[in-house]
Amino acid sequence: MNIETRVLQGDFDEVRTRRVVDAHSGLEGACLPILHALQEAFGYVDKRAIPIVADALNISKAEVHGVISFYHDFRGRPAGRHVLKLCRAEACQAMGVDALVDRLANLHGCNAGETSADGALTLDNVYCLGNCALSPAALIDGEPVGRLNETRLDAIVARCRGAVQ
Repeated sequence: MNIETRVLQGDFDEVRTRRVVDAHSGLEGACLPILHALQEAFGYVDKRAIPIVADALNISKAEVHGVISFYHDFRGRPAGRHVLKLCRAEACQAMGVDALVDRLANLHGCNAGETSADGALTLDNVYCLGNCALSPAALIDGEPVGRLNETRLDAIVARCRGAVQ
């Protein structure tokens, strides 16, 4: 997802939401495609879209909410301009990812599951990126990063915040 497709926080576009839902509601097993399309269009799935999806698919709001809460790639609010997904699985833990998480929180003010105060970076935990041989592993805006260390982490944060390397 690129920055241009994201909607500013607080704005809910019901007309556009209904268009996205209508475009996908005829698909087999349409709930996931609709939710992915909403997230792609807006950068998150607004809670005000849940009844629209439920109504279009003739399912309960609880079912839609259950799908959103089950899959951790769905967001309930907009992400920062950049998304860093840090692998927290065993191989990455053994190679020091916990120290990197602490560094992000203490030095850069970014905690897991949150967006930095400046809106530059959202930090998400993931459990196994399949890049164990290069652990600690991460994804920055969908691009894999291996052998992450403090220096590389600080450079990623600086790039996300627009600092010159």
